[in-house]
Amino acid sequence: MKKNVGKMDRIFRLAIAVVLAILAYSKIIPANLALTVYIVAAVIALTGIIRVCLLYKPFGISTCREKNPF
Repeated sequence: MKKNVGKMDRIFRLAIAVVLAILAYSKIIPANLALTVYIVAAVIALTGIIRVCLLYKPFGISTCREKNPF
């Protein structure tokens, strides 16, 4: 798959995932929502790690800088 998540987007996604996980772990997020928050954090972190966001695909969005072949 073609990467569509740029460097700043990647850093932002990983930071948000860490913050969400910490909030859920420290019980600031209610217990009945903790599992959902963990899953959302995992998906956000995964898209940051593999640099492919499936929600960007249908809209043609890419935050990656394309390298000029010339």
